[in-house]
Amino acid sequence: MDAPPEHEDCRPFVHVARLLLAAGVNVPQVLAQDFDNGYLLLTDLGSTVYLEVLEEGNAGQLYDAATDALIRIQLASRADSLPEYDRALLLRELRLFPDWYIAKQLGVPLSDGQSAALAAAFEQILANNLAQPRVYVHRDYHSRNLMLSAPNPGIIDFQDAVYGPLTYDLVSLFKDAYICWDEQRVIDWVVRYWEKAKAAGLPVHADFGAFYRDFEWMGVQRHIKVLGIFARLFHRDGKDRYLQDQPRVMSYLRAACERYGALHPLLRLLDQLDKQQPAVGYAF
Repeated sequence: MDAPPEHEDCRPFVHVARLLLAAGVNVPQVLAQDFDNGYLLLTDLGSTVYLEVLEEGNAGQLYDAATDALIRIQLASRADSLPEYDRALLLRELRLFPDWYIAKQLGVPLSDGQSAALAAAFEQILANNLAQPRVYVHRDYHSRNLMLSAPNPGIIDFQDAVYGPLTYDLVSLFKDAYICWDEQRVIDWVVRYWEKAKAAGLPVHADFGAFYRDFEWMGVQRHIKVLGIFARLFHRDGKDRYLQDQPRVMSYLRAACERYGALHPLLRLLDQLDKQQPAVGYAF
């Protein structure tokens, strides 16, 4: 790893790698480190990410391995080992949506009423997220950060890990911005995780319906955040390839908003934004 110190601090990566190795999952081992110059010598997990190989025939096996690893990570959780995924951080992520997706990408000014509706939706989302049990959270546990490896999966890009809501990484995995599966199949995979997590002693809700609601509401926070991040990657960093993934993320967001009455005001706002877009805007 070559991470110039003026741009990135390698220490969080090394710290989280040690925690995950202790949890018994497959992550790069740090063989040597030079923090002053930003160099790490790591073991190699290969070059094939899940996204490149996932298909109907192998998805169940690969996702079973990914959820088994996730449960091991969650069982190893300690409250004082990682930064808190607290209200301030969750809200800062939500704010990426109005700041970058609405203002920069859509070019739409929000009315006072729309701003109030969005703020109210954010409060409801945060209330759910912050009430969930807390564990280690990778924050990007998805098909581009899971490697086809021995054992599966190899896990990378974990330097931003935090201590936060239990369903967050599960959302990253099964409502992936880069690949989409039939909803019934996703529910089946989430049930399998929930059953294994209960058996392992993780503090998942005893009722699957309540657990799945938490999963979806956590997803709403993540989808809103990701839409903002993808807009920022384009408008600030000139990376346009993420725009092709925005419709998938928006479809996740709309589906959750349609399912829960408390999120209908947010769905109405999304509809209004679609109608308000300038002709040169992006229709997602």
